[in-house]
Amino acid sequence: MKLEQLNSNQWRIPKSSMNGMRVDGILFVSKALLASQQQDQSPQQVANVATLPGIVASSLAMPDMHWGYGFPIGGVAAFDKDEGIISPGGVGYDINCGVNLTRTSFTDKDIMPKLTQLVDRMFDIIPAGLGRGGGVKISAKEFDKVITRGAGWAAERGLATQTDLEHMEENGCLAGADPTQASQRCRERGFDQIGTLGAGNHFVEIQIVEKIFDEQVASAFGLFPHQICIMVHSGSRGFGYQICTESLPMMNKAAGKYGIELPDRQLACAPLQSEEGRRYFAAMKCAANYAWANRLCLRRGAMHAVMDILSATEQSCGFGMVYDVSHNIAKMERHLVDGKQQEVCVHRKGATRSLPKGHPLVPQAYRHVGQPVLIPGDMGRASWVLVGAEGALTESFGSAPHGAGRLLSRKQGSKLGRGEAVRESLAARGIIVQARSQLTLAEEQPGVYKDVDEVVRVAEAAGLARPVARLRPLGCIKG
Repeated sequence: MKLEQLNSNQWRIPKSSMNGMRVDGILFVSKALLASQQQDQSPQQVANVATLPGIVASSLAMPDMHWGYGFPIGGVAAFDKDEGIISPGGVGYDINCGVNLTRTSFTDKDIMPKLTQLVDRMFDIIPAGLGRGGGVKISAKEFDKVITRGAGWAAERGLATQTDLEHMEENGCLAGADPTQASQRCRERGFDQIGTLGAGNHFVEIQIVEKIFDEQVASAFGLFPHQICIMVHSGSRGFGYQICTESLPMMNKAAGKYGIELPDRQLACAPLQSEEGRRYFAAMKCAANYAWANRLCLRRGAMHAVMDILSATEQSCGFGMVYDVSHNIAKMERHLVDGKQQEVCVHRKGATRSLPKGHPLVPQAYRHVGQPVLIPGDMGRASWVLVGAEGALTESFGSAPHGAGRLLSRKQGSKLGRGEAVRESLAARGIIVQARSQLTLAEEQPGVYKDVDEVVRVAEAAGLARPVARLRPLGCIKG
């Protein structure tokens, strides 16, 4: 693709670069990151997205962008509520994959003597692995409550508090979820996976606050140096995957029905206001709610592990939800477009919402500083806590990166080193890892990801978010 450099951290794909582009493509990347991204055709995907009906402003890509299904991972696009479309490829298979971060009152001195025991205990409590069930037991009738109430269901079950919900994106629930849009097969795949971790890049991790960059904001978030935190990274499991799988044929037919020309059939979509578009949106919301409930269940399991190993009460542990953010979702939001406030459907696929101080959607406790932006690393690299910045509202529909971004495919990663060698290498660095599959360790080893610190640097330079704290992994469980 033809790329024009706008500044050291921003590049443009002019809409004249390809027939059918309605808007420019904008890439928030440095030269170092761009060198890897050009190898996987993700800039071409940014241009493809720019051809979709009703897209406003620009087709965007975050610093961690890489090749995905239809949209690039790290892709952000907003569509007019009347003229625009909705696309499963702009959300992804793992609907509402995301992270939450929980602070504790402990420091490394409290945890390090029992770190191995703690990781082992988490591994015992939390079911992990591809397709594995055995999580929270519910009735078939209760399943509808999970997918319509999301985090609210978890609170009703005593798995979360109202305060937890107040520190979650959308309070952990999207209104308008329609359980009749979830087929029996979707239900079968999700019924016994609530409270299970899954595989791939999902994890539950014990982390230490290694460095504070903004003391005022860190204090507002309840973070301090050497503090122990718990990060959960997971999504909607087989339920969300099946929602996406079943929606794609319907959306492919809809694209033809409404005369939408697609440069890539993976961009299958339907007008937002069409029957097909409304059906997918309602089903997607079910999966989003499922994911928020699932992460709360995983968080509760990790909290129990801490209490068990340290022989502590929940109150004495000082648990507190810092925030929970979604990485894969489509939502109706109001944004400034061409100088006017406009309601648009924002697709974030591998991107985190980023809102500055004073924004009405930021929790009251954080409104004086801004929304926490959580960027997970991997089991061998740092994770980051950032805070939303004003530039995100003007440049990226209130969006920031969601992680480091893959540099190598899973197949390539498996050739870098065997799983046991990865475990031993991490142990030599003081990082304890437990995994159901040695292949997962090989596929997800640190070398397959880009430099998350560079991703954060670009996000800050572009005005999308500001660094607050860097968290280093101590112990991690994976599928």
